[in-house]
This record gives sequence, C-alpha cells and structure tokens, in this order.
Amino acid sequence: MKIGLYPGTFDPVTLGHRDIIIRASSLVDKLVIGVLNNSAKNPWFSVEERMELLRKVTKDMQGVVVDSFDGLTVDFGNKIGASVIVRGLRAVTDFEYELQIAQINHRLSPNIDTVFFTTSVEYSYVSSSIAKEVAKYGGDISGLVPEEIRDDLRAKCRQLAKGVQ
Repeated sequence: MKIGLYPGTFDPVTLGHRDIIIRASSLVDKLVIGVLNNSAKNPWFSVEERMELLRKVTKDMQGVVVDSFDGLTVDFGNKIGASVIVRGLRAVTDFEYELQIAQINHRLSPNIDTVFFTTSVEYSYVSSSIAKEVAKYGGDISGLVPEEIRDDLRAKCRQLAKGVQ
C-alpha cells in the first residue's frame, strides 16, 4: 500500500489545501493529512478543531484520513509507513523554503520522498492567513475556504472578537 503524508497547520483548511488533497489522493492508496501542532504559530483553531474541519471537507474522499502529530514530519511519516510527503507550492518563494525542508527530510529519512504540487491557478493567492483576515473583517470567504467550514470560520471570528478562544 502506497501511503502519502500531507502535513500542515491547516488553520483553517482552504480551497487550495482541498485541491492538493484531491490531486494527491489520486496518486496514493492512502493519504494521511497530518495536522501539525506547531508551537511556532499562534493558531485560531485547536488541533482537534482543525482535524474536525478537515474531516468535514474530506468526508466523501476515499482513502483520506486525518491525524495529528508533534515533532519531525519524517518521524511521523515513518510511523505511518509513508513513502511520500506531499507539499503544495503557490509561488517561487515557497519553492526555496520547501526545497530546504525536502532536502533535510531526505537526509533524515532517505526512504521518504517529497512530491510537490503546484497550486491550481485559481487558488494561487489563497492562504489560511488571508482567509482568516478576510473572515475577521466580514468579507466574502466563499472563494477561500470550502463551503463545509465557512460557518465554522465565521463562528470562530465571533468567538475571538468576544475574547474567547
């Protein structure tokens, strides 16, 4: 069984993420979406909430599962038996950073390759940060996040505006 790992923060999952999930899942038998508990970032959603959002978005996708992890991506990849790590690229600036990560991951775990997916043009400007910023100010998020989670993002904005997290 060929297992792929798509790691990320997914705070929240965007239409760009969903596009990569759909495309990557067609190349592997099982795609594990690994929600990273990244202490360097200040996420709006807890790991559990992000996992639930991803499950809503992927509920009808065959061979896609959602899990969480701490630590090195390659360690988690080895734990789940992944042979590939999936990464998305929106722009040239993403490539420099992602190339360095892919090279250190290969050095740490030569049995796992990194596969890059270029973002579909219609999502090239979409990021979780942009989706949160637009949502925070009541803008139209329909072209940014999947329909299944729009209400969740709006509710989180209301919750944060009240000072509750």
